[in-house]
This record gives sequence, structure tokens and C-alpha cells, in this order.
Amino acid sequence: MIGALSALVAYFGDLLDRKRADPADDLLSALLAVVDEGDRLSGDELTGMALLLLVAGHETTANLIGNAVHLLCGRPELRDRMAGDPALIPALVEEVLRLESPAATSTYRVTTRPITLGDTTIPAGEQVLVSLLAVNRDPARFPDPDTLDAARDDGGHLAFGHGIHFCLGAPLARLEARIALTRLLARHPGIDLAVPPENLRRRTGLLMHGLESLPVRLSPGPAL
Repeated sequence: MIGALSALVAYFGDLLDRKRADPADDLLSALLAVVDEGDRLSGDELTGMALLLLVAGHETTANLIGNAVHLLCGRPELRDRMAGDPALIPALVEEVLRLESPAATSTYRVTTRPITLGDTTIPAGEQVLVSLLAVNRDPARFPDPDTLDAARDDGGHLAFGHGIHFCLGAPLARLEARIALTRLLARHPGIDLAVPPENLRRRTGLLMHGLESLPVRLSPGPAL
């Protein structure tokens, strides 16, 4: 893990050097222009931001789509309903975001004042790592929180964060998931697991929430 992270940091360091020497019409070049004009990001912060954009913009969306397909494969009636009426898929995506958040935790927060949770008081100035999987299943906020309800209409999940910390890529992630599920179910409406459910393994770690792999059996649908 540490070796892979070090390799990514080195890769982005080299990439940013090349972008600085030969800017293009892309996000990293735009961030470099801000840094070179003396704005807020240092060189280390810029490298960290590039790394965050890679992980947050790819792995989380892959987990979202994988988690959605996994849930549909275990619920044939729901899968068939979504295949028959793609207009229902946006609501399904929101429920998957709530029930099986692709990111297990938020980025670190720092308490600005003492906070009491239950019988524990967190002093001001402490780092806090929030479990999105827990808050999105809060029974005080979501009735029957452990149940997948594709018709749930109360919204309010925190899979993308909140306020000034709301995920910049949320609209893109939602769009990618909607398109992927719509096209997948149109081409393979009877998609199902190719292995017993108990053979599936979740990734371990504090950051991401997804499967190590998702073997599926594709069924032919109408030609598109």
C-alpha cells in the first residue's frame, strides 16, 4: 500500500512538471496556473489534490456501479423492474449511494469546539473520521435503514458529503452510474451473479466500500 502510494506520488510529481512546462486545456494545468500565480495550494498540496482527484474520480464511481449491480443481482424482481422502466434508475442510484456508500468514510474533519457523542466528548482541535456507512443508516433519519428501498423519496444521504465539503464530482458520478446501469440493463436485462453470493469479498480498509471483484453472467437482450 505504501509502495503503491509512493509510486503514485512520484508519477504525479513528474506529470505536474510536464504540465508546468507544456500546459494544456485540462484540470491539472489550470490548478498549476493558480499555484504559479501565488494562490493557496503549495506544491505538496497540489500533488495531494491530483492524487485525490484520481482516487475520488475513479474508484468511488466504480464502487458505486459495482455495488448497484451487486444489489440488483440479488433482487431479480427489482432488476426486472429497472430494466423495464429506466426512468426509475436515478432513484435507485440515490438509494445505493445511501445504503452502500462507495466511500466508507469522509475526509478528515477537525472539531472547532468540544463535541459530545453519547458518553464521549471530543475536544476542540481533534481530527475526526466520519463513517458514511453509519450516518447513511441512521434510523433516526431513515426508516428501516438497512433495507434497499428504490422508491425511498426522503433523500438526505451524505454519500457526497455536505455543505462546503460537498463532492465536486457528484453530478458526474450520478450521471455515470445512471448511464452505466441503463445501458447494462438494456443489453443484459437478466444479468445475474456467476458465483454464489458467499464467495464475494469486500475490500478491506477505512476509505473505500466495494467488492474485490464481481463475477456476473450476462444474458442477451434486444439488439441496440
